[in-house]
Amino acid sequence: MKKTLLAVALGLSLSACSSMESKPVAEAAPALKDGEIALPVNYTSWPVFMAGIQKVPVKQIRDIYINTAGTAAKAGGAFPNGTEFVMEIYSVKLNADGTPMLNADGKMSKDKLSKVFLMAKGAGWGDSAPAALKNGDWVYAAYEGSGAKGPADASSCRACHLPLADKDFVFHYDAYFQKRAALTSSPLAKLSQGEILAATHLGY
Repeated sequence: MKKTLLAVALGLSLSACSSMESKPVAEAAPALKDGEIALPVNYTSWPVFMAGIQKVPVKQIRDIYINTAGTAAKAGGAFPNGTEFVMEIYSVKLNADGTPMLNADGKMSKDKLSKVFLMAKGAGWGDSAPAALKNGDWVYAAYEGSGAKGPADASSCRACHLPLADKDFVFHYDAYFQKRAALTSSPLAKLSQGEILAATHLGY
């Protein structure tokens, strides 16, 4: 009886191993191209990269978020593969004459979300870009404020980021790491309410 049970157990074990070995090895995820990045549904819960960027000449306010993978980057180095940035572009409130309406601090105020741009990094993701517009392994995507997919052509994004090769093609690189350094070295008791909120959102 014991021999029979042992034989059955051995047969099941060999069958399981055979089944496991017969499964195909998963293929590596394909490299994404410009326009293929999906808009993350929860990106506003990500750490803030930069917020309230006043673009007076074009009457815009911009907020930029970075995913958790990106916060592993160190000052002076590149952002790791898996990093994603999401930039919201807001129109601003205007006076009757079309000039920006300024608040008590002399700054423009947000009106409507007009565009959302994504920037993401992965091994080999930038290989499909035109040689003259390669931004390392970064790729880009655009969405309307409504969430609808925007144009797939990212030439203008690439041309804009191209001069920033020494900053891993990322705008506000120095300001971001300076802000991180200040938040980690300053006791929360000495920070303003806005700075405390930013520190909490950054995870420091």
